[in-house]
Amino acid sequence: MSYPSVERIELPLLQELAATGGAEHVRFLYDRLVAYFPQLGPEEVLAVSNGHRRQWRRLVQAAARDLDERREIERDRGRWRLTERGRRRVAEEEIQFTFDAPPAVETAEGLSHVEVQMMLVEIARVLGYHAEAEFDYYDVIWRVAEDSPRISHVFEVQRKGNVDAALAKLKRAYDAQRTRPFLVVDSERDTNRAERQLSLARTGPFHEIGRVTTILSFEQLKRLHRSLTSVGDILAALFDR
Repeated sequence: MSYPSVERIELPLLQELAATGGAEHVRFLYDRLVAYFPQLGPEEVLAVSNGHRRQWRRLVQAAARDLDERREIERDRGRWRLTERGRRRVAEEEIQFTFDAPPAVETAEGLSHVEVQMMLVEIARVLGYHAEAEFDYYDVIWRVAEDSPRISHVFEVQRKGNVDAALAKLKRAYDAQRTRPFLVVDSERDTNRAERQLSLARTGPFHEIGRVTTILSFEQLKRLHRSLTSVGDILAALFDR
């Protein structure tokens, strides 16, 4: 059986609680946490879903007990609640991108799909993440470490393609592991369409990820890549990577 260790379940448990507003009943968490571990084979997934195995529940309960002892969650019978300490741990695992600088004179016109993918891979390397292009059917994915079971960030690069198809992939990744979705677009038209599809006021198929999806332009990504790669050696020294 390829069940993960108790330690590997802790962070996904915290992330799932954060994604559901900070509290959830454990009976819902058992099944949803399975999606954070793609190494689980069909046999294990079926067993967990059918409730025929107690091992998975014991592992989740053990992870929750350790988190409770460190005061990262509070357990009140079957309802588990994220504490402020737990929220800080989740926040430390995430990266927030902000783009306040004015546009550069140089434009990103003419960048190919592959060039954008390579920029994302290089940015991940500078920031200390493990990245892969063309992973499964995603354009680029990031992990906290190469052996991490969870995809922390997923990127879809949109260049003269189908915005809805890209959003569908991002939604699948978010639903599976609460992966942070990023849509990288080449044109203002694609930006506008994506914003409409992600609008929280809509009842379409993608409004559920509107609050968590970040839309980046090729130009924004190019500026970020240029800035980070120019100080990559300094960052590596600062963080001893």
